[in-house]
Amino acid sequence: MGDDVGMSAKPVIPNYSGPNLTGIMPGCLLRGPGQRPQWFPEPLQGATKIVLLLLDGLGAEQLQSHRHLAPHLSSMTGGKITTIAPSTTASALTSLATGASPAEHGIVGYRMDMGDSIMNSLRWWSDSRDLRKIHPPALVQPIPPFAGMDIPVVSRTELEGTAFTEAHLRGTKPCGWRAASSIVAQCVRLVHSGERFVYAYYDGVDKIAHERGFGPFYDAEIAAADWLVGALLSALPPSTTLVVTADHGQVQIDEPAIKLPKDLMDCVHHQSGEGRFRWLHARRGSEDDLLSTSQSLFSHQAWVVSRDQVIEEAWLGPSKGAKMSDSVARRLGDVALVPFADVTYEDPLDSGPFPLICRHGSLTSAEMYVPFLAATV
Repeated sequence: MGDDVGMSAKPVIPNYSGPNLTGIMPGCLLRGPGQRPQWFPEPLQGATKIVLLLLDGLGAEQLQSHRHLAPHLSSMTGGKITTIAPSTTASALTSLATGASPAEHGIVGYRMDMGDSIMNSLRWWSDSRDLRKIHPPALVQPIPPFAGMDIPVVSRTELEGTAFTEAHLRGTKPCGWRAASSIVAQCVRLVHSGERFVYAYYDGVDKIAHERGFGPFYDAEIAAADWLVGALLSALPPSTTLVVTADHGQVQIDEPAIKLPKDLMDCVHHQSGEGRFRWLHARRGSEDDLLSTSQSLFSHQAWVVSRDQVIEEAWLGPSKGAKMSDSVARRLGDVALVPFADVTYEDPLDSGPFPLICRHGSLTSAEMYVPFLAATV
């Protein structure tokens, strides 16, 4: 997408009751063979042993354009589904594990307004201050993952015991890996030991896209992720179904982050969210001015919407007609800047160890559609 997309662009709003990331776990764990949703790939319909691999950051459109580098993924059955909004890791991984929308589980973005602080939901801190005691993960996100089942989770060893892991994976059986090849060994071991469902997480695609952008490094990583899929297909015991999906896609941002001008910032008390789903929190009494000024400045490149519109149109869920709780709604800002152009909005307090080249969070097709593929070995 580019700046010339214009106002004809429409956001990809998730259908939380249809082909969506939130439906995967309930369909796999709570509905048996022959009872699964019609939008599930055919090999998954009758599966009795399942390994689900989440490839962080691999959007359906990026996979389609790199099929020549991904023969194993390309050989699998299935198509694309929507992720959740915002299309960001913390919200999406929690939705996958819980089967709930962000409006229900409460992890509504990368940086959330918790009343006393803006909390980074992946690190669970604000200004390098650990917030686990102030905002216990199980209270911020109260829905038990995997319907309360003690599912084995194959993920990076260093993620075990973190606050975000407690928020979205508590009660599971951690099976750590330090090298990607160990994902294969762990999954094979677990299925041989009698596990009927295994969840595996790999983050290489997302990391390379953020740091290197699209290009030769990204191509090499797609090939490496495809190797991982091929190795699983070769090593898993017979009659095991491998399922591959992702949490979001990516767009490449070639321009510096857009600094919000002073006449807008005069209306802003603070910001939350992230660069491609930027929440602006109004100074008291400036809500209307903030919305009108934001629309006049950025409607040529972004969907500029109020909190009320986001809630009424169920961008974050749940299904239309249901009500977002007041406690979750308070974590949202007054105005959201959600770009359809390849831009990102700066918040000086939202920074990392290096500039991000590929980004996500918005509701463009490149960010919102993820693969949902299956193959039985």
